[in-house]
Amino acid sequence: MSSSELSASGVDSFVWHRYYDLTKPKVVLLIAFTALVGMLLSVPTAVPWEILLFGLLGISLAAAAGAVINHIVDQRIDAVMSRTQRRPLPSGRIDTPHAAFFALLLTTCSMLLLWTLVNPLTAILTFLALIGYAVIYTLFLKRWTPQNIVWGGLAGAAPPLLGWCAVTGEVSPEAFLLLLIIFVWTPPHFWPLAVHRREEYASAGIPMLPVTHGIDFTKLQVLIYSLMLFVVSLTPFLIRMSGLIYLVGAVVLGIGFVYHAFRFWLSDGTSHAMKTFGYSIFYLSLLFACLLIDHYVAGYNPQAW
Repeated sequence: MSSSELSASGVDSFVWHRYYDLTKPKVVLLIAFTALVGMLLSVPTAVPWEILLFGLLGISLAAAAGAVINHIVDQRIDAVMSRTQRRPLPSGRIDTPHAAFFALLLTTCSMLLLWTLVNPLTAILTFLALIGYAVIYTLFLKRWTPQNIVWGGLAGAAPPLLGWCAVTGEVSPEAFLLLLIIFVWTPPHFWPLAVHRREEYASAGIPMLPVTHGIDFTKLQVLIYSLMLFVVSLTPFLIRMSGLIYLVGAVVLGIGFVYHAFRFWLSDGTSHAMKTFGYSIFYLSLLFACLLIDHYVAGYNPQAW
């Protein structure tokens, strides 16, 4: 399709939008939010605006770079799957060299910002998370093992730890706990979508769990992980990192997740898959919001934990 045809159809009115689409902006927004939570929870007082601004910008740029690299590596797969066929690379709206240069530019800007205006440790950890997602997960784990999303989720769980490190210059057990929550959340978040798109993953030759082990087994794993997540989500209260406001939120949200996972397990085929997937995004956003509300209302001091 020519550029004039694209413009006429309203698909691609501006060149910049092609690059914007490569960054998976909705995913980057969630990453930025969890990094922000890590920043705000790390200190009892206000975060310096320079760290807040440049830390979030640097982490977000790295996440965007990882998304672009993911697009480059997965363009053959994206061309097969109906959900991803209209992405910039498989649709021909942008070519690989331009996308690769864009990823390099984003990575360079991210590292310069974090190294010079935040702290070197945050820059190093952010780069390792970028490599973990864009290379180790996308290039290897995704194609080799049905446990790809479990181990690949470790890199995606890093943002709150990175945000914490940006402010304090170090990592702590509390920061790792925030990482652990997202790490355990990732499989029951993604596997319902994988069940819904099972045939497409099979056509693309990707060994997602429902492709290799079947839908029923995957549903059971979603239920098991939702129960694990419920327990892990209570840990901030148990170690006195948070108070009753967070506890109530975690219990209510956790019961909701287990309910959807249970419904998904009992459902026929893929009938409850997308409802479970949708609730998982709602769950994580509100769970971290509860952490923030509790932190500022109760006035907890991380240095006293």
